[in-house]
Amino acid sequence: MKVELVSPEAVMFSGDASQVLTRTTEGDIAFLEGHAAFIGALDVGEVQIWTDEGVIKVAAAGGFVEVSNNTVSVLSDEAVTPEAIDTEAVTAELAAAREALAADSEDEAAALAVRWAELRLRVAQGA
Repeated sequence: MKVELVSPEAVMFSGDASQVLTRTTEGDIAFLEGHAAFIGALDVGEVQIWTDEGVIKVAAAGGFVEVSNNTVSVLSDEAVTPEAIDTEAVTAELAAAREALAADSEDEAAALAVRWAELRLRVAQGA
């Protein structure tokens, strides 16, 4: 099947794949060849794309995933590959977000910032 992973900055992947796994606001979902039409909102999560060369992993936050005519389109508001993640900067962001969340446990922006930073660190570490 054809797969495209696009962020505002770049086309991060465009090619053939046997499977795509991503996280929507409703939970994780996998797409295989011939999947039924689908559209969903992306949550903070890892996108995994199985290609002939191996599995491509990207941290993504927000956007949409659409499946139509054996094509999976992942349109992310923000996405980053493992090699592009500055772990020192993300660790500092995580500490600041955790501090903000500790000061106000109902701060949704801080909670989202914690999830986004934790995801990027996991992706960078290959976990």
